[in-house]
Amino acid sequence: MANAKRGEVEADFDGKTYTLCLTLGALAELESGMGAADLVALANRFEANRLSARDILRIIGCGLRGAGHEVTDEDVSRMKVSGGLAGYVRIAARLLAVTFGDAPETHAANPPTPQDAR
Repeated sequence: MANAKRGEVEADFDGKTYTLCLTLGALAELESGMGAADLVALANRFEANRLSARDILRIIGCGLRGAGHEVTDEDVSRMKVSGGLAGYVRIAARLLAVTFGDAPETHAANPPTPQDAR
């Protein structure tokens, strides 16, 4: 089971459930593959909401490899997901959100601090 607090998400490809995680090594692979100088440049690219199909493929592939699955981007390009292109985009978006701390599930378990509970 995926743990969003560890930056993990689950996704179904070809009817099988996989865990994805953008580990530090996976992020380094993304930096290199996308020509980003550092994590800030990488995050800025994602925030621009201008990702190509190749970018989405690379994000998902790095997430799968980061979680320990031995797949290539070519393997990922042949995997099918429910919802077609929109399904791939949702998976990549969820993965980026939990990695960079923007996902609602990363905040839901935290109770309000006493000063915020008033």
